Amino acid sequence: MTKGIHWLGHDSFCIEAEGRCVYIDPYRLRRDQPKADIILITHDHADHCSPDDVARIRGPQTVVVTVAAAAARLTPPVRLVAPGDTLTVAGIGIEAVPAYNTNKFRSPGHPFHPREAGYVGFIVAAGGRRIYHAGDTDAIPEMAAIEADVALLPVSGTYVMTAEEAAEAAATIQPRVAVPMHVGAGIGGLEDAARFKTLATVPVEVLPIEP
Repeated sequence: MTKGIHWLGHDSFCIEAEGRCVYIDPYRLRRDQPKADIILITHDHADHCSPDDVARIRGPQTVVVTVAAAAARLTPPVRLVAPGDTLTVAGIGIEAVPAYNTNKFRSPGHPFHPREAGYVGFIVAAGGRRIYHAGDTDAIPEMAAIEADVALLPVSGTYVMTAEEAAEAAATIQPRVAVPMHVGAGIGGLEDAARFKTLATVPVEVLPIEP
C-alpha cells in the first residue's frame, strides 16, 4: 500500500504514481531528486516551506500548490488553496483539508498552528489510492470525514500530535495503513514512531528515511 511513497525526512515525501512525482513539504533534500510534477506545501513555516528545496526540484512544468502565506515566500507562479478546496493537477486529484492545533501553544491562547491561519493537509488521489498527508496538526474533528488508504501522521508532539494522539487520530480515520512522520529533524525521534506503531489500532509502517 505504501509502494512509491518515499519518506525524505521530517514531513517531506515524494509520491511516485501514474508517471508523476508529487512532493509534499520538500525540506533538507539530501541528494538530487527527480524533478517534480507537483509540489504541495502545507504551510509557511521554514521546515515545510523551503524555497531553496523547492527550487532544486522545480522544473518548467512543475505546478506548486500551497496556501497564501507560503506562496508569499516562493517564486511565482503558485496555485493557491484553502481548506476545503479540491483541484486536479496533471491528472492527479488533490484535496486541501484543515490542519491546526487544539492544544499546542507557543504562549497561552496562541497555538503554533492556529485554525484561522488556514493551514492545510492534503489528500492525493493517485495510483488507485487516497494518500492523506496531515500537515502540522493535532487530532481534529475534521479527521472523521477523511477517507484515506494511507495516512501520513505527525507523531512527535510539542508542535503536533503526540504518538498517543496520533494513534487516536488513526483510529478515527481508519486507513489501510498509517505512516508516522514529523520526527528526526530537531523535534521527536524514531522512538516516537515506534511508540505510535505500538499504540495504533490500525496497521502501521515506519518507512525508512531515504538518503
